[in-house]
Amino acid sequence: MYRLFFKRFFDFIAAFFGLLIFSPVLVILIILLSLVNKGTPFFFQRRPGKNNEIFTIIKFKTMTDEVDEAGELLPDFERMTKVGNFVRKYSLDEIPQLVSVLKGDMSLIGPRPLLVKYLPLYSKEELRRHEVKPGITGWAQVNGRNSISWPEKFSLDVYYVDNLSFVLDVKIFILTVAKVFKSEGINSSDSKTMTTFTGHNS
Repeated sequence: MYRLFFKRFFDFIAAFFGLLIFSPVLVILIILLSLVNKGTPFFFQRRPGKNNEIFTIIKFKTMTDEVDEAGELLPDFERMTKVGNFVRKYSLDEIPQLVSVLKGDMSLIGPRPLLVKYLPLYSKEELRRHEVKPGITGWAQVNGRNSISWPEKFSLDVYYVDNLSFVLDVKIFILTVAKVFKSEGINSSDSKTMTTFTGHNS
């Protein structure tokens, strides 16, 4: 019953009031990030959701679009702005995703939505992470986030799919809040983000 009805109900209520509560923070961050990112405070990208259906994710933009002489984007740590670093450190870049939760594309808790190009690289078991809606935070995020390997991350995602419950969601929510305040597990290195998944040799 929780998986089929109450999870969505709680998601909608939490996202609605979350956006109201964080609205002052949203306004301030939109202004600051607009200044450092030349008028573009948001980052939009297509991501696969439940049953591999594609949706557009929205996050605060924490990096510039600077490129090298060859026209390639500079490394993440070179493009990260000071404001963006603060926003990423305390996971404030995730707040706009509450809009996706409100729409029903995402859940508060679930496997993180990754890149569309990863879809053909998953094993049959790893692809099961898409049997539920993706989340703003999840079991993998509170068990290492960017500091664990891709196989470990996917294993934790599938564990969540198989054990989804109200109790597990509450546990993940509490652990997420604790990690945000401690700024734990945000980045594994100076690259600022998880390494690219290239298949089973990752």
